[in-house]
Amino acid sequence: MTRGNGADGADPLGGLAPIIAKLQPIVSQRLIEQGATNLSRHMLALKVGEIASAELEAMHHNLNLLERRTLIGALISSLPATLPEAGGSNGQAAPAPTPNVPMTAQAAQIAAQAAATNALANPGQVKTMSTKGADAASMGSRQSVEEAKLKIQPLVVDRIDIGAAARLERDELGRQIGELVGEILREERLRLNQREQKDLVELLLDDMLGLGPLEPLLAEETITDIMVNGPYQVYIERKGKLELTDVKFRDNQHVLNICSRIVSQVGRRVDESQPLCDARLLDGSRVNIIIPPLAIDGPSISIRKFSKKGITLDIMAKQRNVSENMAKVLKIASRARLNILISGGTGSGKTTLLNAMSQLIDVGERIVTIEDAAELQLQQPHVVRLETRPPNLEGVGEINMRDLVKNTLRMRPDRIILGEVRGAEAMDMLQAMNTGHDGSLGTIHANRPREALTRLENMIGMASVNLPAKAVRTQISSAIDMIVQVSRMRDGMRRITHIMEVVGMEGDVITTQDLYVFEFEGEDQQGNIKGNFKSSGLRPHFLPKASYFGLDRALMEAM
Repeated sequence: MTRGNGADGADPLGGLAPIIAKLQPIVSQRLIEQGATNLSRHMLALKVGEIASAELEAMHHNLNLLERRTLIGALISSLPATLPEAGGSNGQAAPAPTPNVPMTAQAAQIAAQAAATNALANPGQVKTMSTKGADAASMGSRQSVEEAKLKIQPLVVDRIDIGAAARLERDELGRQIGELVGEILREERLRLNQREQKDLVELLLDDMLGLGPLEPLLAEETITDIMVNGPYQVYIERKGKLELTDVKFRDNQHVLNICSRIVSQVGRRVDESQPLCDARLLDGSRVNIIIPPLAIDGPSISIRKFSKKGITLDIMAKQRNVSENMAKVLKIASRARLNILISGGTGSGKTTLLNAMSQLIDVGERIVTIEDAAELQLQQPHVVRLETRPPNLEGVGEINMRDLVKNTLRMRPDRIILGEVRGAEAMDMLQAMNTGHDGSLGTIHANRPREALTRLENMIGMASVNLPAKAVRTQISSAIDMIVQVSRMRDGMRRITHIMEVVGMEGDVITTQDLYVFEFEGEDQQGNIKGNFKSSGLRPHFLPKASYFGLDRALMEAM
């Protein structure tokens, strides 16, 4: 039952070449005599197995299951070449096996092994046969594991103590589940090789402890976003482009179970009374969940993955997300304790840039972060992370962003970082920036820097504070020093398109000046956008602040 699958680098023939050479003409002749040449691949594999077993017994060869399987695969791969030459009783070539019969999982595995064996025997066919064999092996193995999982999962659940299992480490639980799976496979007479059994145990563990079918996607570092649209449609974002995956859930209830597991880990809930929720995974990835009746086609899960690699401004410069001189300006702005607002659309990289800029904060400063779902990755030792709380079942107990900003002012912060400014908390944030908390950072949804200022003004109006427009704009201009616009462009690349300073007021209008802009020039043959990060050549308004920190010369060189 726990045989190998030849995936560890062993010779697929395993010394069977002489036996295969002897059996090839015998098997071909027997199939012609029995009129068994026009069978489906699955039935053909069974028939070849019967003939081979009888001949092996006559030859006194004792082969294990893996060797028999390899032998049968090699014999099947030789049939299209030998059967037409042998001919039937009327002198016509015997018909080849029916080509369009759907392959079962077992037949797909046999075909894959046959392709590998035939490729060794015929070097000229290595490329085509190995590619087909690998595809068939992958398809057949995956199908076998999925079929086995559907059958034995209820049996596994019946035989274990779920409560005790939840307290075990994943490795120990995996070992015990592996033993149980082996027993059940023997009882149910299901045949899986060692690799398939391991994959089966991993699937069961993912369903019991993890996020089920989403676990492989979470493990792949090149994927940045995962979007579940009901049980049968899962998209990912890779390199800025959306791709449809072959990942599927069993049904809507399966997706709902995963949703409940996600939100319960952070003390939240999602049900008909509260059908949408922001949460985070244990690794820090941000999650948004919305379920029926609001989501018509089934539960929807949107995951913004937590990057395991720390992104710095230097890395961003190497990736051409920003020019080297722009990176220097942003470093100096952060060191000089400017209040900076990062503006951009959904998925444009605002949080990534915020993380990169926060790494320049001195380790001796006390930082308080405020977020709806904590996802910032600050490296400093003195960080207090605050997170909002939704109302309970009775509709009370909610703690919103504004409550946290007000409380933060009593916590003696050196810097305040808001994950996203989206409502009335903008008023309290500006008051904090105007009362000695320099160097604060935040993000806002807007398509252009000037639009970010307009949105900020509208948010202050949500705070139920009756102030004239000029007073509001004066407060904004005195609180915000710089707006950094980041954009995800149509080639999938995220770029900083504007570094804009807030200079002051002229009448009732906030005055600004661009330090750097990205100028679009076209695209290359691969569809990648070409352009330049261009300096305005203007003297930075924050030069006196940079001078206070001894960074004025470096700032002018970067301009």
